[in-house]
Amino acid sequence: MQLDTHVCLVSAQPTPNITPVADAQTRPRRVILVVSNDMQSRAEWLGSVIKQRGVRVDTWSIDDPWDVEHVQSRLMELLEREQEIVASKAIALNATGGTKPMSIAAYETFRAYDLPIFYVHPEQDRLIWMHPPHSPALVLEDTIKLGPFLAAHGAIAREPIEREPPAQAVIDFAVDLVKDLDRYATALPVLNALAASARNRRGSEALERNDPGSTLDELIDRFATAGYLARQGSALSFPDEATRAFVNGGWFEQYVFHRVKRLHAAGVPVQDAACNLTVERTVRKDLVTNELDVALLARNKLYVIECKTRTWPDRPDGSSGADALYKLDSLVDLVGGLQASGMLVSYLPLPDKDKRRAADLRIKVCEGREVAELSSRLAHWIG
Repeated sequence: MQLDTHVCLVSAQPTPNITPVADAQTRPRRVILVVSNDMQSRAEWLGSVIKQRGVRVDTWSIDDPWDVEHVQSRLMELLEREQEIVASKAIALNATGGTKPMSIAAYETFRAYDLPIFYVHPEQDRLIWMHPPHSPALVLEDTIKLGPFLAAHGAIAREPIEREPPAQAVIDFAVDLVKDLDRYATALPVLNALAASARNRRGSEALERNDPGSTLDELIDRFATAGYLARQGSALSFPDEATRAFVNGGWFEQYVFHRVKRLHAAGVPVQDAACNLTVERTVRKDLVTNELDVALLARNKLYVIECKTRTWPDRPDGSSGADALYKLDSLVDLVGGLQASGMLVSYLPLPDKDKRRAADLRIKVCEGREVAELSSRLAHWIG
């Protein structure tokens, strides 16, 4: 059903207000955002994204989003102002957002005027007509990209966004390291530490106990042969900062990103994906920057993947992976909303306590030998 105007209830979950605007089947000419004082910033974020679609955005303020009678009164004023469109029934309510009293009040008001009302199913990505009854539901198009999606949640994706898959040589190198996970489980964290010590300078700290023929010596040789580092006396040197970061776990992010890019072949509808995505948010007037190792959108939902090659000591208090898990959980909610999901992919196994903590936080985990099966685990997680 093509309509001139959508009336949307602004809340902390912007996606259900964007997807009907992004879909060619339901895109309106105009959107009216019903917004309370505490949602002004979110209305600005949402409005800016909608305008990018060539849709006009107006706002209609309410004082108390928890007062049903007040919301009804304000919406009646709005509909009386829009008499011409109301008469042609070309204005519809998107009842998905807002507080529950807002949604109830809006539904009752539009129902009294015999106007169209729809709801966007948050998990099935379908538009369901609540009024008139018996109208068929619509499966919404998956056209939103990461930039606009994040912007609607108050986060700006720093350009350029890295969407191109890794070169085949990088993939082959990473796949071999994953195959040899058991062999390098002890050596890799040492190499990580050496690469980390070289940050902002060309060389690492001096190698300690680097016995010729050891697994660490072998691992260093593999990176050196591929051109990612060189031995310089008793230390390691790196051609540039990007290569140092690659040695310090970046190769693993590229491995995971490659598996994400291959999901289309498994029938998973990935609409956008990026690696090393830097996002900026303003928190109490301060600019906060976070990096998403891998992020993707599928069925208009955000999936965030954290990639780790570090060790996870099995501490008695179970705090080994707590910081990483809590940070991921918080970040997923902030930049993706309630329907977003997070996954931790770890080259090395996690302690059982951390796996239980991840389950409590509804964070998926793929660790240790499971990493070799990452493609199927990603498809199951998303699809």
